[in-house]
Amino acid sequence: MTATPAQPYSPSVPRAHRPRRRLPRTPGPLGDALTLMALPLLAALALPAAFAGGGTRRWFGGRAESQRAEAQAAKDAAAAAFYELDTAQRDLRISIETITAVDDSPAARRAVADFDALGRRIDEASHQYISAVDAHDLDRDDLEASAAARARTELTAAKEELGRVKQELDRFTDGLGPLLGKAETQLARLAPAVERARQALLAASNALDSVRATGLKADDLAARLAALSPELTKLNQGAGQHGVPQTLERAERVTRGAEAVRVEAERLPERAAEIDHRLVSLRTRAQALTTRSEQVDPILSELRRRFTVACWQDLQRVPDVAAENVRRAETKLAEAHTARDEQRWADATALLSTVRALLNSTDEAVSAAGDRLHRLNAVQKDPQQEIDRTRFAIRDAQRLAMAGRNTPDPRHARPLDDAVSRLERAIATLDGRHPDYWHFLTETEAVRRAVSRVVSLIRDERGAAGH
Repeated sequence: MTATPAQPYSPSVPRAHRPRRRLPRTPGPLGDALTLMALPLLAALALPAAFAGGGTRRWFGGRAESQRAEAQAAKDAAAAAFYELDTAQRDLRISIETITAVDDSPAARRAVADFDALGRRIDEASHQYISAVDAHDLDRDDLEASAAARARTELTAAKEELGRVKQELDRFTDGLGPLLGKAETQLARLAPAVERARQALLAASNALDSVRATGLKADDLAARLAALSPELTKLNQGAGQHGVPQTLERAERVTRGAEAVRVEAERLPERAAEIDHRLVSLRTRAQALTTRSEQVDPILSELRRRFTVACWQDLQRVPDVAAENVRRAETKLAEAHTARDEQRWADATALLSTVRALLNSTDEAVSAAGDRLHRLNAVQKDPQQEIDRTRFAIRDAQRLAMAGRNTPDPRHARPLDDAVSRLERAIATLDGRHPDYWHFLTETEAVRRAVSRVVSLIRDERGAAGH
């Protein structure tokens, strides 16, 4: 609210300081005599003014002065209401500016529109007050009682209107509580968030300097840190230019990025040592697998000599695959070593992961040939051990299915019966001159897996029923 009330009127020159009117002086003795004769008359005329207290107003009687006093009291009360409303509006404007700096939601935009409408009501009430003040000069010497009464009425009406608008403003202010609280919370977060971002950038820069001092390169980390410089520039420009929510989000993003750079920089010496260790370890493992893969051919030769084709046919390519995998692993190891020398840490890590995967695959294939021969030897010598193991699993599942029941649930009994039949058929394949022991082993394994599924189903159902 820009308008200000008219200041109370006061006479520009009080009577005590006004120049006295001089009587015309007649020269000579006659003039002196006339002057002396006039003095008692002037003194008599001055007495009423002296008894009136030396003021400048005329004496109109008690009613006029009473009306003037009431009008002045109304004027003072209106002025107090005006200043109270003006102060409240200024405080509310600060709250609105706080909200708009942070929040662009529909609720915030609606609050701004409502504040503008309320501002127009305040302007109207202020105009009514200022007009009433300007229309009545309560310090006029000739102020009549009726004019003072009109002034009091208009000023009282202006005060009441100011009061009503103040109540509307108070209700509106109370309704802004949630929006203002949210905005103030974000503003309270702003300065610490920006400072955290600056400190994170400084820490990342110091970490990079420390790493480079040890002779390690960190070009990728330096590039990532440099990419954050434009964001720091925007942070330094402030939320007034880029908005509070955007600045908060930018500060958090810069903090995360700088913190990641710092952590990786501090870990770089450890990472380099870890890569060196893995290079040595994987090279040793590749050499050991080369030796082991050379033993696959004798194993396959024994399998061909003693067992049917079905027992070893899927292992035929193991020696070739093993040799190829080891060769590729050694090539990748050489590339990883080069990447390590060039301090391309990410490339070196990726290459070493590829080497490990190749060696794992080779290890499984080579182990499969030896494991096949071992298991076939065991079942050829004593197939009954495998049969008893499978039958025990079936009987245990059957006892569980019958626990607490007179007849088994068909959903459980049927797959268990199928498992019994399947085991009997697998046992029958052992008869003959050249049994397929590998088929027998795969069948018994399949039977045990089927039985295990039934057991899990029974326990899950009973567990659910118990709850």
